[in-house]
Amino acid sequence: MCTMTAVINSLSQPNVTSTSLLAKDSKTRKKLELNYRRAKQTDHSPNLDQLAEQFDYQQCRDQYWQAPEFSLLHGTPLWEQSSPGQKLILNHLYWVAYYSQIIAAEVATIFFNQTSATGLYPLTDFRLVCDTLDLETSQERCHINAFQTVIDQVESTLFGGNLFGQPRRSPFRETMIFANTNWFKNWWKGIQLQSFGLLSANNAFLASQYLTVRGLRTLNGKLVQHKLSNFYQPQEPEHNTIPTQISYYHFLDESFHFNTSTILSHDVGSLFPSPTVFERQLVNLGIRGCQRDHYHVSVAINGIFWYDPALYDTITKLLTSPLFGLSAQECEAMLWACFAQETEALHRSFQTHQEAWLSYQAYLDPLPFVDRTNKSMALMKGNSMERYLRLQGRALQRFLQTAPSVHYLTEK
Repeated sequence: MCTMTAVINSLSQPNVTSTSLLAKDSKTRKKLELNYRRAKQTDHSPNLDQLAEQFDYQQCRDQYWQAPEFSLLHGTPLWEQSSPGQKLILNHLYWVAYYSQIIAAEVATIFFNQTSATGLYPLTDFRLVCDTLDLETSQERCHINAFQTVIDQVESTLFGGNLFGQPRRSPFRETMIFANTNWFKNWWKGIQLQSFGLLSANNAFLASQYLTVRGLRTLNGKLVQHKLSNFYQPQEPEHNTIPTQISYYHFLDESFHFNTSTILSHDVGSLFPSPTVFERQLVNLGIRGCQRDHYHVSVAINGIFWYDPALYDTITKLLTSPLFGLSAQECEAMLWACFAQETEALHRSFQTHQEAWLSYQAYLDPLPFVDRTNKSMALMKGNSMERYLRLQGRALQRFLQTAPSVHYLTEK
């Protein structure tokens, strides 16, 4: 009981000091000031709001929105057998699916930005940090609105409703939309997230180290979003579709968000006293949670680490829709060919997966309180193409034996 009381007391006392920590480290303060000033000067929220208002799917449905390799199920037999018009649809659906996941992540970011700001604000002279997080929270709301506008219009036009798009999510839900989860896992994840929010709102070290986990997730986004933004042609702005422009401006905003995560988790975090054993455990649990979220590899959408068996039903709806018109037997064969066979898509997705865990290792390397399992990315590195194919073979067989959706959609 005494030990538990001590832990609670240590966590409930914010690390308030009468002397500014930032005054002791002018280099860190200058980094924060420069990042905030540039982020504010180049805030692309007005551009994104205007683009969302102007978006009309009919005006850009005959153009690619990003490079063809960033298309749904690119590098699978479905892509190879699709017509030019169907390939455009797969390209648009990659955008829809990718930014549906980004919305889920940014909803959580909005909440935890504020709990972190609450935990850091009692520190003398930390208004600069909190103002930065406030600016980023406002930008996240703008991003979500732009993504949601495009997603809803595209899916309403193509399907009469949502395929990848989701109702607005709670920040306490599983971050990955298509995850290996169940009711109990979802409930337990919610308890963990709510608990961390309460603890970090009253503990400066934990508040700063939320930004370590945010940095890892943003780093994953940067790997793909940089490539998506390269499709934007600044020399010929009139030739860029609105979704292409949204991708470009979002990437520019997120670059500053990543800078904030790095400064707060690496530079500001180092100004605090050494974390307690319990604080170390909480931070490492958060990083391991990120590893678990990013363990899986998806051939459906390179760059988002979805659990492909959770996607079977959604892909079935797409394949048996009038857009592709596959029969039940053709759909079943296509699922086997895309998910249970070695393809170019599988190799590309594992290459992205490796790029991710290598960059995570470099990001975590300077942090002394991160444990060996997290620094080595042992959990993520444990996945392989052989494991993926074995998993898909078992999961796809169960899906086809139990799911009536293939026949239902075809008959409909």
